[in-house]
Amino acid sequence: MIGEWCMRSGEWGLVTGYSILCFGVNSYQLPITNDQLPNTNYQSPINNQQLPITNYQLPITNYQSPITNHQLPITNMFLTQTVPRQREIIEVVLRNGWDYMRRLLTGGKTDEPQLPTPAVLKNVLVDLGPVYVKLGQLLSTRPDLLSAAYIEELSTLQDEVPAVPWGEVEVVIRKQLKRPLEETFQTINHIPVAAGSIAQTHRATLSDGREVALKVQRPGIDVTITQDISLIQGIADLVARTDFGQIYDIKSIAEEFTKALEAELDFTREAGYTDQLRRNLSQGRWYDPTQIVVAEIYWHLTTEKLLVMEWLNGVPLLTADLNPENAQDSIVKRKGITTLLFRVFFQQLYIDGFFHADPHPGNLFYLTDGRVALLDCGMVGRLDPRTQQILTEMLLAIVDLDAQRCAQLTLQLSDSAQPVILSRLENDYDRMLRKYYNVSLTEINFSQIIYEILQVARNNKIRLPSNMGLYAKTLANLEGVARTFNPEVNLFDEIQPLITDLFRRQLLGDSPVRSLLRTALDIKSLSLQSPRQIELLLDRVTSETLQWNLSLRGLDGVRRTMDDAANRLSFSILVGSLIMGAAIISSKAQTSQLSFLSSLLFAAASLLGLWLIISILRSGRLK
Repeated sequence: MIGEWCMRSGEWGLVTGYSILCFGVNSYQLPITNDQLPNTNYQSPINNQQLPITNYQLPITNYQSPITNHQLPITNMFLTQTVPRQREIIEVVLRNGWDYMRRLLTGGKTDEPQLPTPAVLKNVLVDLGPVYVKLGQLLSTRPDLLSAAYIEELSTLQDEVPAVPWGEVEVVIRKQLKRPLEETFQTINHIPVAAGSIAQTHRATLSDGREVALKVQRPGIDVTITQDISLIQGIADLVARTDFGQIYDIKSIAEEFTKALEAELDFTREAGYTDQLRRNLSQGRWYDPTQIVVAEIYWHLTTEKLLVMEWLNGVPLLTADLNPENAQDSIVKRKGITTLLFRVFFQQLYIDGFFHADPHPGNLFYLTDGRVALLDCGMVGRLDPRTQQILTEMLLAIVDLDAQRCAQLTLQLSDSAQPVILSRLENDYDRMLRKYYNVSLTEINFSQIIYEILQVARNNKIRLPSNMGLYAKTLANLEGVARTFNPEVNLFDEIQPLITDLFRRQLLGDSPVRSLLRTALDIKSLSLQSPRQIELLLDRVTSETLQWNLSLRGLDGVRRTMDDAANRLSFSILVGSLIMGAAIISSKAQTSQLSFLSSLLFAAASLLGLWLIISILRSGRLK
């Protein structure tokens, strides 16, 4: 039931099973534990009905999978979670009015599994706490797994929570510092400037007078996250047994999520990302590097639970007041900042291969000195040179509205071994791009097209690398901020010179002379090796020692079909032989023993024949 439900709800991806699997509920009654839910009745927010959930218990043993007939060791997987946590999850699901789960838990009629609406799913994740909010944020970067409605809703998830009291925060800071707090800081503002599910930030002044930001990990959050990570990994193990889980490699997604959370808990990683980004952006290819700022890290004070960095005075970019007295000057400034942002992020994406993956409005600041700052470098993405080249060509294919080229590039990006019907993929892209034929290039939403390309790949069961989701989300956030900040922006004018330079760089490299010398060396190496390789090949051909290893994919279905046909043919021959034998014996029967044997053979032939007919009808192959 669990595996089938996850498989049939394919577009939901990893979320399909999290709230069911986290407490092991299914449509079979499995009262395996004596721990019951604390409330006799629960008031439904949908129809005010009393839900009698007293007698529904939490299953904690093995479950027989209808897909693989293997015992799923739910015991080992979920006993790491406490019963109160399981109760809390059930109550959250019920409180948010997930009708299918309500009927499932209360023994009502459950026909087809029903996904919650995107809004309900978002509320469930928020109520379940920081780990599930982070899970939702991660899934919002996977348009190759989820439909557009879920991506849009999950993209709005924010992990803002009430601030931790200063007394608890102070204890964490003192434990992380090598020197007494009073000797390290002149002042610390006890009221945080921001509070999230994992950390909160305070403004402070060092003993030498420099202003800094203190990002302090919430007390006990590491224990909570460790517990819930084991739960999500258990979910992934179950979903991985389904066809959907295998196609989209759900276990890898769970591992990716685990690594992302572990990185969030280790502030030294974020500090390293920040330093690397600052070094990369200090070498501007298309922009003035003095106009973009990334905070400096104070490594002698930074630990896994305390991040100390330069304080930047400014306001969120979208709220910046750019010389309101002179409208023309304001327009010029907005255009300059928009151009700067596009060039900064195109360098990160297509040249450095290391990019800030969360450029939402809150992470882009306009400083008091007129520069632009990138904040919160905890979420980053990476692109290897091959992927950078493919994505650059994809931009050109989008500009040309070339469906065939989009299909070819998508297959080059894919890391799936599943067979793909190229003609169908091209037709899907053609239908998708056709609506842009009469749209001016200045009005095309490039990030929307990239999202739609990933959706088409998902519909064709093409598995793409996870960094494609981060890439698409980064472009979408960047384009959204640019259009809001500067409504007059012309995206095509912004990216056209960058694409031209990127193709020139791919062709010639950063140093044309060096690229020419490297090509000459490759040609020399090929010319020296080729004669020997050709001679070796001819020697093997003439000596009859040449062997060919031919591997044909996708023939398992054909083999099974042939095996089934051979088995049925064998049974048909056997049934015919039994009937003929029974007929011969019956015609010559002189004793009661022979008559009984004849009847027995007829009965056996009838049973086997009936079984054969039923198996053919059930297979649906009777033409």
